[in-house]
Amino acid sequence: MRICQLASGSKGNSIYIETEKTRILVDAGLSALQISKRLAEIGVEAESLSAVFVTHEHSDHSCGLGPLSRRYDLPIYLHSDTYKGLPKIGSITERFFDIGESFTFQDVEVIPFPITHDAIAPVGFTFESGEGKIGVATDLGIATRLVQNRLRQCCALILETNHDEEMLRDGPYPWELKQRIRSHHGHLSNKEGAALFDEVKWAGLQAVLLAHLSETNNTPQLAQQSIESVLSCQNVCQPQLIVGEPKQVSKCFELCE
Repeated sequence: MRICQLASGSKGNSIYIETEKTRILVDAGLSALQISKRLAEIGVEAESLSAVFVTHEHSDHSCGLGPLSRRYDLPIYLHSDTYKGLPKIGSITERFFDIGESFTFQDVEVIPFPITHDAIAPVGFTFESGEGKIGVATDLGIATRLVQNRLRQCCALILETNHDEEMLRDGPYPWELKQRIRSHHGHLSNKEGAALFDEVKWAGLQAVLLAHLSETNNTPQLAQQSIESVLSCQNVCQPQLIVGEPKQVSKCFELCE
């Protein structure tokens, strides 16, 4: 399995996952043209995509869904309530799933699990094939016990480290927005993302991709240090750390069997 963040942050989010038999996106928060260009940077043609899986309806995760679905005849997998809440994106080839119910897409077992966020029916995902298991948990205000359990035994994790708590507190955002971000329906801080990592780390974890960093209230260095502080206190695993950025494609990671 190969994994890469095409974009990550409040201006757009999209994750690329490749197995032996399929190529999928998690979210499409960029234009179809931008997604095609960023896929080309990692040697992938957009025409070769198999499907898009959607975490929630916010535009920074969904604005490219319509053009992608129509241009490349892609099925879009999402919850029915998320579909109803999408901004106007035109017709798509929709495929509905039930939260908490596993299903198979080509050679991948997919489990959408509930998370807390200020969206209609937000989910995280695990994707598992014979090559390994990948967990995706971004845009969540709290890491519940269920989230922790779903992310155990993953070979690679995409985890939210949205903000540094002091930078958010002292930063320029209005008080109401700060409260929303810090709430149980907001976003995980560096500290909270590190605590989630600490709960689910194990010897088979090969990579951690840090996601949805705020450009105003965080830095890649602070986010990375939060995970490194956990790693320095244990010898269970030493995964590769990859920080997602909004304006460029992240480093790709390929799982070792």
